[in-house]
Amino acid sequence: MKVSDLTDRDLRGLLHGEGVVICSGPFKFRILSPIETVAQGIRLLYADYPVGAAGEFVDFNIVLERSKGLHRCWHRQVNFCFNGIYPFLPLPVGHAYPLLEWAMNWCISTQAHHYLMLHSAVIEHDGCAVIMPAPPSSGKSTLCAGLVSRGWRLLSDELALISLADRLIAPLGRPIGLKNQSIDVIRDFVPGVVFNQVTHDTSKGSVAHMKVPTAQVRRMNERAEPRWVIFPKYVAGAKAELTPRSKANSMLELGRNSFNYMVLGLTGFEVLTDVITASDCYDFRYGQLEDAVTIFDTLAKAGRYAC
Repeated sequence: MKVSDLTDRDLRGLLHGEGVVICSGPFKFRILSPIETVAQGIRLLYADYPVGAAGEFVDFNIVLERSKGLHRCWHRQVNFCFNGIYPFLPLPVGHAYPLLEWAMNWCISTQAHHYLMLHSAVIEHDGCAVIMPAPPSSGKSTLCAGLVSRGWRLLSDELALISLADRLIAPLGRPIGLKNQSIDVIRDFVPGVVFNQVTHDTSKGSVAHMKVPTAQVRRMNERAEPRWVIFPKYVAGAKAELTPRSKANSMLELGRNSFNYMVLGLTGFEVLTDVITASDCYDFRYGQLEDAVTIFDTLAKAGRYAC
């Protein structure tokens, strides 16, 4: 069963009661919330995702609830509760849907230590994965969304999940988060793209989430081999250009972008070493998405038989 097989009444009943279990890559999330924008976002963005049984084992229980107390009368807020704890400060209730996506990322990045986890977008072509770590405002998610709409498969726009056993990268395949001008850039670049409603005045500005193509959701259990590590940077008016960078420096930067490299100790070092050894490393500057797609497609053709 998929989310789209649930009626609106059934979906809201689950969210208000036992929770709706959504399967995303290797994880299952049980989500409970009485807030309407959460139901609307799940209905739209997760329509193609499998739904688990209400009582089955899940990896993470997520509760988004309205704040309680006297202040609720003049400040309508939403709280994220995870196993009885509240890791975030309350947010305005209108921010409930992006809070859900942020909460799902938080659950994985703080708990899933059977992977080496990098703060990075990951895309795939012909079984070969590109790991794209980058600081905020680098254009990482915009580039990821543009490439996903042009034949590259999304693994994640936020988290690279690298197996400690065989170094393959597990997909999450969840909606791509975009903010501010990037939302309009992708609307113009991708005819028919589906976004949920834009949420304004968040800590990141205006944010929206892009629906993942249905065909890619169906493949979210297919893992990929690391082949490239590319550090993207959007520069207005810049020519799209790949510049080789040293593997030593790239490994250091990946370590800084990891959620649990230090937690894993020697194992984390060995896994990251293997990823870097298997990958060509580049800096990438771009000013136009069309030019970026051309560069990445050329890269994919050159590496088609490497994975």
